[in-house]
Amino acid sequence: MINDLVRINIKNLKPYTSARDMYSQGILLDANENSFGSIVELTGETLNRYPDPHQLSMRESLAAYLGISFSKLFFGVGSDEIIDLLIRIFCDPGKDSIMILEPTYGMYKVSADINDVRSETVLLNDKFDINTEAVINNWNKRIKIIFLCSPNNPTGNLLNNNSIKTLLQETKSIIVVDEAYIDFAVEGNSCIDMINEYPNLVLLRTFSKAWGLAGIRLGYCIANEEIINYLFKVKAPYNINSFTRKAFQDSFLNISTKNDFVKSILNEKQYLIKELNKIKQVEKVFPSDANFILIKIKDASSNQKLLADEGIIIRDRSSQPLLDNCLRITVGTHEQNKQLIDSLTIILNKQKSV
Repeated sequence: MINDLVRINIKNLKPYTSARDMYSQGILLDANENSFGSIVELTGETLNRYPDPHQLSMRESLAAYLGISFSKLFFGVGSDEIIDLLIRIFCDPGKDSIMILEPTYGMYKVSADINDVRSETVLLNDKFDINTEAVINNWNKRIKIIFLCSPNNPTGNLLNNNSIKTLLQETKSIIVVDEAYIDFAVEGNSCIDMINEYPNLVLLRTFSKAWGLAGIRLGYCIANEEIINYLFKVKAPYNINSFTRKAFQDSFLNISTKNDFVKSILNEKQYLIKELNKIKQVEKVFPSDANFILIKIKDASSNQKLLADEGIIIRDRSSQPLLDNCLRITVGTHEQNKQLIDSLTIILNKQKSV
């Protein structure tokens, strides 16, 4: 099935062969590197040599953590690189399409636009979940990839796994489930257990959220070996640099810190939800399985700007489908969250008194 979806030129592509594909040890005089060393030292890394293009040590470490085979893993420069690569692998420019379920993360459409690939849109239902019937009714054979985000950004909710299974079974597309925020979902509900059953499933994850490593730009995907092999075929030879690899490896020495981050964020999220529900002008606080909260409030755009004037920056999502007058609030530290609540309360009370 996977080969039937791959672009002809990608099937026939002879990938670039880097020096480190051939040899990674010995007296390395093959890649025009600086054999004398580097002006910067990074403990445990040799910066005058190119990094491992196969990402082997990283894949082995993550595989042990996740309890899966390293052959099902691929690292990208953030999840965004993987989104772009998947579109480049499966979608013929000017011919094929992706499907997105709005409202959702904007990079799916942006990446498709960059690659001259059409975006077909289906709206989520009134619970921000998959409208399975609408997706199937609007599906056609030119739709090579369907992007899903669970927990969904910006609505914050998990998507129904049974609906995801239905799409995996009933459409002949690659189903990409973006699990960037899955660490914050108390009930879990990851699709990772479906990987062995469905060869057309790709999971996206990132180290930018729960791990607190947004600055190193590291994402990864979990998929069957056939898709992983195509990703390695088309990626830049050395897409993951040595600084990023070192930060990644060091993070596995501090998994307890990551777990503490998640616990603190979940505690603060409950505080925010409680305080936001006390504010009468806040019309709705939507359920959240992520590290952010979506709220509906009158004059959302103007209130977002007033908060910005106070130095408190949140996202106005009012321009997205189904999100009229909605703001997205990332969970901060207790001090930051309290300042947000205090400032928003003052702003709204001033409006009430006018």
